[in-house]
Amino acid sequence: MKKQLVAIPFLVAGLSVCSLTQAQDQTPPKLPPQATEFYTPVPPKVTPGANNTAPPSDAIVIFDGSNLNGFVSARDGSSPAAWTLENGELVVAKGKGDIQSKLAFGDAQYHVEWSAPTEIVGEGQGRGNSGFFLMGIYEVQILDSYESKTYTNGQAGSIYKQHPPLVNPLRAPGEWNYYDIIFKAPRFDKNGMVTSPATVTVLINGVLVQNNVILKGPTEYIGIPNYKAHAEELPIKLQDHGNPVRFRNIWVRPL
Repeated sequence: MKKQLVAIPFLVAGLSVCSLTQAQDQTPPKLPPQATEFYTPVPPKVTPGANNTAPPSDAIVIFDGSNLNGFVSARDGSSPAAWTLENGELVVAKGKGDIQSKLAFGDAQYHVEWSAPTEIVGEGQGRGNSGFFLMGIYEVQILDSYESKTYTNGQAGSIYKQHPPLVNPLRAPGEWNYYDIIFKAPRFDKNGMVTSPATVTVLINGVLVQNNVILKGPTEYIGIPNYKAHAEELPIKLQDHGNPVRFRNIWVRPL
């Protein structure tokens, strides 16, 4: 007597051949183009600046060359900024200390232009040194490293002592460099623990030098950075490092 053979579907990754074939035969329903379109929210209208460095219509201008009213001394956070105003340019006054913005910011787009002194004095960190401090504690380095050697995570465009710039697109001393910075502030929980670290993107003269890098904590000259809980918004700070660095056209777009 011949034995009758019975076809038994075998399993593939938990599915029988029959069910797998049926799944492959199923095609997604056809949707009209309108099914994946939406019309709200509508992006607000913003008028761009007249050129690549001029502030757009929604920017908050911190310094436009007319006065120092957007800044105060960082020593006490209230007394007038004691730097010099020359021909519409803000010049570091040696020994007068850092200055900070009157307004506080968190997530934001920043624009700042600066020029290193034409009189070459010193080398490395002693040459055309200043700093742009996000929230007053996270430094994007300003330095005449056009043709001057220093440690790479301390040259212009570095996130000081944390991330060196990808390239060096600086212009010569006396010429103007412009920084465009996209900053996302850190987040902390109710116990002061970091839930999301700060991130920074930096372009120098239109060239990307920091690509959404993660900050390890506030800037430290000595030692390892560690986050400490702080306010959601804090003033920006410009550093007096003893060199007559010049600034102009400083504006910010809170995000």
